[in-house]
Formats: sequence, C-alpha cells, structure tokens
Amino acid sequence: MSLVFTSCSKNYNVTKIEGKQINISDKAASNQDIENYIAPFRKNIEKDLDSVLAYAPETLDKSKGEWQTSIGDFLANLTLQKANVVFLKREQKNIDICLLNDGGIRAILPKGNVTTRTAFEIMPFENTAIVIALKGEQIEEIANHIVTVKKPHPIAGFTFTIDKDNKVKNIKVKNEVLQLNRIYYVVTSDYLSNGGDNMDFFKKGVQSFDLNYKLRNILIDYLKDIDTIAVPSEIKIAKEN
Repeated sequence: MSLVFTSCSKNYNVTKIEGKQINISDKAASNQDIENYIAPFRKNIEKDLDSVLAYAPETLDKSKGEWQTSIGDFLANLTLQKANVVFLKREQKNIDICLLNDGGIRAILPKGNVTTRTAFEIMPFENTAIVIALKGEQIEEIANHIVTVKKPHPIAGFTFTIDKDNKVKNIKVKNEVLQLNRIYYVVTSDYLSNGGDNMDFFKKGVQSFDLNYKLRNILIDYLKDIDTIAVPSEIKIAKEN
C-alpha cells in the first residue's frame, strides 16, 4: 500500500522509505554543554541517594524460606504500620492485613548502612498503597492462593497453618479467629489490587481506598524513623510435619 499526499492540484506518492539503525552506547559522543548543565543536578541526586537512613545488623533477602522470607516479612510489617497511620487519620479505621508480592522485591537489603539508593533498588517500581475492604471469605482465599502458588508472598497481620494435606487451617487476623462474614481492610499495591499476579480475590473487594503513598516512600519514611532495623522472627505460616 502506498501513501498519497495531496497539495492543491499536485499528488505526491511515497515510492521508497529508507532508514538505518543508530546504536547508542557508552562510546557515543556526549555534548559537553549538556553535561555541564546537568552536572549539579546529578550531584545532588547522587548525594540524596547515598544518604544513610538506617543500619541493618544482617542481610535481609528472599533467597531463604519456603513460606516466609526475612525481607518479605520486614517490608510487609512496615507497610502495614506506616500505611495504617495514614488510613486511620483519613478513614478513622485500622488496616488489618498487608499482602505484597514476592516478585516485587528486586534486591536484597544488605548488612550495614542502608541508604535511599537501597530503597530504590529494592522497590524500583512506582507502585502505590491501596487499601481494599475484603470479606473474611477473601482472606481465606488469600491463604489458599499462597499455598497454591507456593510463593513466599509477604504478609503481615494474619497467620495460618498448612496441614499435612496442604490444606489451610487456623487462620487468624491479629491473633483473632477469622470471621468469614466480617470486613477486613487489606493494604496492598495498586498492581495487585487490580488482580496482578493472579490475585483476583482483590476484585471482590467491597470498597477501595487509594492512599496516594508509594510503597517505596513508605519504606524510606520508615527507615528515616528508626536507627537499627529489627530483624523479623515471627512465624506467620506454620507447616505441619
């Protein structure tokens, strides 16, 4: 198919289109004027990224743990804590549960000084915190989903047991037995709230609240508030032998 351009009484036909690939690499020549202009901005950004926020007594990562990981527990716990401050102030209600996704954790939290750069490496995406009101039935679905996909998705606020037949039992929310008809408030990411990672149970929510608070900023704000990170040790998912 040819393209025809009309101007007054003249017709122009495109008979040939040519192009070539221009590779961009570190060897490409830079514009010194542009480099000089952005240099102070880059310097300030680098300074902010390398600012020390807290200290980690040991490395937290997701390489160990069948149902829980140290970094997953850490992120879920702090997200529940910091997001609840905002939710309580806005809605006069408390968040019950936090559920994040294991795949959203993109780096370790290394032993030693923790910087803003570390937070960006762990959470490079622009996901925001969303609170979904779910019935107890959906909380049960969350537990079953975790067992089915066999991924240590970070959770906080609820616990359960996996029996010898890989069935979920003894679900508790804040140490209280799950009530199937009760409404629970679950903080998660905007990605998961829309059914990401096959978490379709979030689509059954009866109400949704956008906190306009990025998960990465929640992490940064938490780190600013503390001196030394407390390594999580709570058993949230128990497996019967």
